Amino acid sequence: MELNPEELSHSDIYAHMIRLITPRPIAWVSTVSNDGVPNLAPFSYFNAVGSNPPTLMFCPANRPDGTPKDTLANIQANGEFVVNVVSFDLAEQMNQSAADYETDVSEFEACGLTAAASSLITPSRVAEARAHFECRLHSVIQLGTGPGGANLVLGRIVAIHIDDDVLDDRGRADPAKLDTV
Repeated sequence: MELNPEELSHSDIYAHMIRLITPRPIAWVSTVSNDGVPNLAPFSYFNAVGSNPPTLMFCPANRPDGTPKDTLANIQANGEFVVNVVSFDLAEQMNQSAADYETDVSEFEACGLTAAASSLITPSRVAEARAHFECRLHSVIQLGTGPGGANLVLGRIVAIHIDDDVLDDRGRADPAKLDTV
């Protein structure tokens, strides 16, 4: 089979990409609005970019009406975010946090999660997650516009938190213990 992306809907392209590009980690990103409302949402396009400087990326798509999702709007306003690592025991809450909540609703509360203070930035971490990356915004690159338009967010990692229970004998995270989605 050969597919021409120009002849496919955005949802068909997405379906093919997420099934072909594996393993594909989930970025569970926490931010805070200018009004102080915590936000938490998962993104299926996420990965490491480099270690010098320590940088990661994720890619939030625009809403169906073409406007930025709360996560992107908060990051553009405040320049900070946390990527919480999703283990299988948190998959249900992670999926629940993907719902289209109103801007004034905290997904932490709606999903029964505990907000933990970050060390260097304002947005909270998901206390139940076993690892977190505190990030400051490096840049946003708008790749597309309108409904589903992609926005590449690059973040400089300023702090890393790892639960001691997932460390190996060398003090590094053991992927098997982390049990990521």
